[in-house]
Formats: sequence, structure tokens, C-alpha cells
Amino acid sequence: MSALPVVPTLPVVIVLAAGRGERFLASGGAAHKLDTLLDGKAVLSHTLEAVHASGLAWHLVRPEGGTGGMGESIAMGVQATAEAAGWLILPGDLPLVQATTLQRVAEALAEQAIVVPHFHQQQGHPVGFGRSYADALASLRGDVGAAAIVREARACGNVQDLPVADDGIVRDVDTRADLGLAQDLLRARRLQIHSPTQ
Repeated sequence: MSALPVVPTLPVVIVLAAGRGERFLASGGAAHKLDTLLDGKAVLSHTLEAVHASGLAWHLVRPEGGTGGMGESIAMGVQATAEAAGWLILPGDLPLVQATTLQRVAEALAEQAIVVPHFHQQQGHPVGFGRSYADALASLRGDVGAAAIVREARACGNVQDLPVADDGIVRDVDTRADLGLAQDLLRARRLQIHSPTQ
């Protein structure tokens, strides 16, 4: 599933939503974590809202029956958007990620082959990959993600670490406790937005 036409000079956001969400179910979740309601909307809907707001083209990887793992999901997304200038790999369980962060990673990708966002020294998502990594990403298999590609690129000086003021890049929803924390953080964000300026 894709939305917005691919622009040859801009990266495409690959939203990974094919995982089984077993940890969430084991923690007491009654449904798949991406379909569970957070502040009245599915977790995945929050993530996609940020993607829409970024203005970037995107592709959702959520085939019937799932995939063999993260590596296979990434490969499917890249193969389906082969004409893109690059890719932002974004797990669907990051409902607090901000659109401005996606835009910043996309902009940085114009200058560097791989861009890794960090919040307070914590590595997060989306990780951006330039077009030169198309074959490596499209060749991923099973549940082995792109970490090895990033490690090799870092050894060659091809990775930019991008500090961002967005804790949403590290706040994934893996358990019921994570969902509760995300709800609290969303509530706090709303209060911050609506509180009068001092």
C-alpha cells in the first residue's frame, strides 16, 4: 500500500507493519499491537499520521499473512519503491514519532549515505538509506534487519548521527506497559500544546 507519488529526488518512508507483535500479546494485549487503540486511534494510525504530515511518499509493508521478519519486510518495501532516491525505514509501532523528524532525516540524507537519528545518545528510527544501498536492502532476508549494513557503512565513514529532540524515535510499543507510557506522553504533549505561554 502506497500513498503520494514517489519523487525521484526524495526518499520514501517504508513503514514496517508485518510483525506478529508476540511480546505485546504475551504482556496481556487483546489484539495486535498496531491495531490496539491509543488515545482513540490505532497505534499504526498515529505513526501513519506523522508520515502523512511529513509530506514524503510512503509505502506500507503489511501483506496478508505477514513476512518472514524485519529483513524480508524491508526488502519488500525497497523492491516495491525501487525508483526512490532513498528510504526511511520506520517501524509501525512508533506512534509518537514526529513529522519534523522524518523531514530532518530526509534532508540529511541528501548529504550522507546513511542517517541515524539519536535522542539523548539513544539510536532510534527512522534510519535513512541513500540509493547506493538499494541492492543491500533489497537483499535482506528473514528477521535480520539492516543493522549490519549500518555497521559496515559506519566503519567506512558513511553514517551521519543526527541528534533530534524527539523521544518518539525510541518509544516503540512492544508491551501493554509501553502502550500506557505512550498514552501518558501523548497526554503530556497535549497539555504542553494547549497550556498558555509563560
